Amino acid sequence: MKVAGSYSLPVPPERAYAILQDPNVLAKCIPGCEGLDRVAEDEYAMRMKMGIAGISGRFDGKVRISGKNPPVSFRMSVEGAGKIGFMKGDGVITLSAADSGSNVQFEGDVQVGGTIANVGQRLIETTAKMIIKRFFDCLAHSVEQVV
Repeated sequence: MKVAGSYSLPVPPERAYAILQDPNVLAKCIPGCEGLDRVAEDEYAMRMKMGIAGISGRFDGKVRISGKNPPVSFRMSVEGAGKIGFMKGDGVITLSAADSGSNVQFEGDVQVGGTIANVGQRLIETTAKMIIKRFFDCLAHSVEQVV
């Protein structure tokens, strides 16, 4: 499934770029994230809990940042697996200056398999969009507290 969108952050692109790669901020803002531990340069082990339509479970996985082009763009890959299935996401995040700070655009792919994939494509798509929105809402709130 393809995902794309844009959000505004009230900080300059250089600051937004750094915040989007801060493991403490990511751990706080990735919905369901229970832990994010560095295992290598730009790679983190992740533990998270996810639920869709009454099906929930824990996932172990990783977050990887690559293709860095500060402060313009980078690639983020997230993957996890658990008893209820797997999820995998990969996308490019692009930042640009805006009147009120930064415009953050993302474009990528999300794959889900196993029991959680059986709940139906429409529900998965809606849930993915909700998770992305919650991530960026948390990010904006975190940034506003620092600004």
